[in-house]
Amino acid sequence: MHGLQMESMQCPYCGEQIDVTVDCSVDDQEYIEDCSVCCRPILFSVQAIDGEVISIEGRAEND
Repeated sequence: MHGLQMESMQCPYCGEQIDVTVDCSVDDQEYIEDCSVCCRPILFSVQAIDGEVISIEGRAEND
């Protein structure tokens, strides 16, 4: 599947479960997106192969 994929993960700040939309057409990417609950910036690192997310990590911006 190429395109967008929904992933769930825990916010590194507030600990709430959040859903993030990942662009699977890019193999390796890093970007910042605010938590939908506490609005603090999360640095996401995503790896995808053949349009499938193989790993996603979200960490506090200053970690």
